[in-house]
Amino acid sequence: MGKNYNDDEPENVWARPEMSVTFRAEIMPGRDRGERTYRISHVARNGRVMLYDFPGEYRETAFETVNFLREKVLND
Repeated sequence: MGKNYNDDEPENVWARPEMSVTFRAEIMPGRDRGERTYRISHVARNGRVMLYDFPGEYRETAFETVNFLREKVLND
């Protein structure tokens, strides 16, 4: 028997709503990390994300690799 997936959730989840993501520097040259960091408002079934205060849909490859330990240190 295979794993049952909820129809409301994508199978390959790399992001969650309210999570912070940072655009890769080459996409936003001349901006520091803080200026390239946004929060996710919605994750579509196709894995693309929509951001608060920044229009459009974006794939995982538009962002720096998520480092959960960095986020933990910043929040502690």
